[in-house]
Amino acid sequence: MNNVLLVDDLPEALAILENAVLGAFPAARCVRAASVAEARRTLSAECFDLALVDLGLPDGSGLEVITCLSERQPHCAVVVASIYDDDEHLFQALQAGAQGYLLKDHPVDWLTRQLRGIVDGQPPLSPAIARKLLRHFQAPPDANPIGAIELSAREREVLGLLAQGIRIADIAVELDISRHTVGDHVKNIYRKLNIGSRAEAALHARSLGLVGINPSGRRAPVASRRRP
Repeated sequence: MNNVLLVDDLPEALAILENAVLGAFPAARCVRAASVAEARRTLSAECFDLALVDLGLPDGSGLEVITCLSERQPHCAVVVASIYDDDEHLFQALQAGAQGYLLKDHPVDWLTRQLRGIVDGQPPLSPAIARKLLRHFQAPPDANPIGAIELSAREREVLGLLAQGIRIADIAVELDISRHTVGDHVKNIYRKLNIGSRAEAALHARSLGLVGINPSGRRAPVASRRRP
């Protein structure tokens, strides 16, 4: 892999992706783009062997970048690198031309191993994504998981902690992920549930039985949690 395109609007995420790419392909040259528009300009100027694309970009969807790559540079291996692990984003990305799908909350060395497998024809897939694909093809013919709006397991964890009044920074520590990733999960939860406040999030968490549940599954007293 000589030229690699990294598309993400968060500098921290771009740094993680670049470290993973250089771990897999030390001689690679990484080019960064923080938006759909910047990615399009970059694709018009040069060709790439590999592209890691986030789906949530400030000026649109990473699906636009994936489609553009599939049409203009079909030789390029396109891999999604996102926090979105729902069926809607997954299948739309694959239909647009993505050849792999990685979740951002994996350690860098794990991402590196997944990327290294590309040269051997192994599609890079997070375990949760691989399970979704298996469930989809094992489902009855009349089942239609594509487009189903539901919270992922990680989003349910974040929602439960959020509803208990725990700060974003503390949620990140408890789940061992970055603050940026927690923020992305919160935005996705609000979008899926069509809500705009922590109070509404708490109501939904109670209806789902998530209040007072910590990531290990044990019920914890709400009063023991720190509030922002």
